[in-house]
Amino acid sequence: MMSFDDKKDLKDTLSASAEPKQERSGVSRRGFIKAAGAVGGAALGSGAITGFPMIWAQNIKDITLRQFGTGVSNLNAIAQKAKEDLGINLELTALDSDAVAQRVVTQPRSFDIADIEYWICKKTFPAGTMQPMNTSRLKNFDKISQLFITGKLNKDSEIAQGTAPHTVGFVEGKESVQFASEPTDWMTLIPTIYNADTLGIRPDLVGRPITHWRDIMDPAFKGKTSILNIPSIGIMDAAMICESMGEIQYANKGNMTREEIDATIEILKAAKSDGQFRAFWKSFDESVNLMSSGEVVIQSMWSPAVAAVRAKGIACKYQPLEEGYRAWGGGIGLAKHLSGLELDAAYEYIDWYLSGWVGAYLNRQGYYSAAPSTSKEHMSADEWGYWIEGKPAQGDILSPDGKVMETAGAVRDGGSYWDRMGAVACWNSVMDENKYMVRKWNEFIAS
Repeated sequence: MMSFDDKKDLKDTLSASAEPKQERSGVSRRGFIKAAGAVGGAALGSGAITGFPMIWAQNIKDITLRQFGTGVSNLNAIAQKAKEDLGINLELTALDSDAVAQRVVTQPRSFDIADIEYWICKKTFPAGTMQPMNTSRLKNFDKISQLFITGKLNKDSEIAQGTAPHTVGFVEGKESVQFASEPTDWMTLIPTIYNADTLGIRPDLVGRPITHWRDIMDPAFKGKTSILNIPSIGIMDAAMICESMGEIQYANKGNMTREEIDATIEILKAAKSDGQFRAFWKSFDESVNLMSSGEVVIQSMWSPAVAAVRAKGIACKYQPLEEGYRAWGGGIGLAKHLSGLELDAAYEYIDWYLSGWVGAYLNRQGYYSAAPSTSKEHMSADEWGYWIEGKPAQGDILSPDGKVMETAGAVRDGGSYWDRMGAVACWNSVMDENKYMVRKWNEFIAS
């Protein structure tokens, strides 16, 4: 079992130092930013403070960065904290995954920061609308989980099928749009968040143990099931279900052939025709409403949505399954046009994102921080034990907004970080036959 302190000496795997190039004339870049509003242009011009570009004479509080992404991590609380700590103004826009991908490619000047998932990165980064990020500018780079560097929890781990984040996490150089086969000094996204997804259930209504992905197809649940209607993610849940049923054995669930796609869609169509599904959801709120109302008793779900149902006093469980989890990860990327003070402010924001407060906030929602060791510093021992180590809670476990989520004795569904992320069967993915898959998926939804 690997601890979070086991970083496997990134200096052996990365050619550049993870220390930021920020110390000049004894003044740190972060300290200079915070003092910029109090320092006159004359002082800078006179050489009293040297080694910094003139652009830093502006006050960082004047900087507004336009960030968009999915509602999973595009959170107002994070924007407010960034404003408090850095003085940066974040304008947030939340979109669904498909809209995020489209915007990155077709409206590249409409954003400064893209908060996106790695499978989306595979579709968007080659378009050339984003810029690679220099890892040497981030002092917290070496705190990033190895899953995003090598793809492994430890040296003996197997890399799951699909678009594992590390496979699209690096490019070959500053101007490159080609994904690198090993770590370089240039990242496509700085990772921020990830999780292992499974089925959510209403244990008070299903009436029996749920142990497999195929249980969602049990006729006993006819008209009371749901899967998510985001093609690139829904098809992965469908693959987990079909393989569990014994209907299809995929060579690679994350990169299906046309024949495998056709067979998967036909199984879904037949189940839909038989009335197995109550609905197909796209948003967090939809999944919460379906489950809390009791209209659905077993469905594709996200961890915070399960927590949201529980917060209403309704029994809901994020069920570990024998076939394992479907995983996903997200990160922050920078628009190609970003430069000057805005670019420097964006790097400052990203480094702050990895420094612990945000990671702890995300951990308390049931996600995982990409820089776990820093997030640990912002959590109590009981919180860390419950969310990360799989230990029984010693007292009340609170949500990020201070509401009681769990009481003493509760254990996180699926156990520890290593139990959950060590049982990942596939990552959200973009297939070679993506366009064909999306067309067939839409046929299924319309059938």
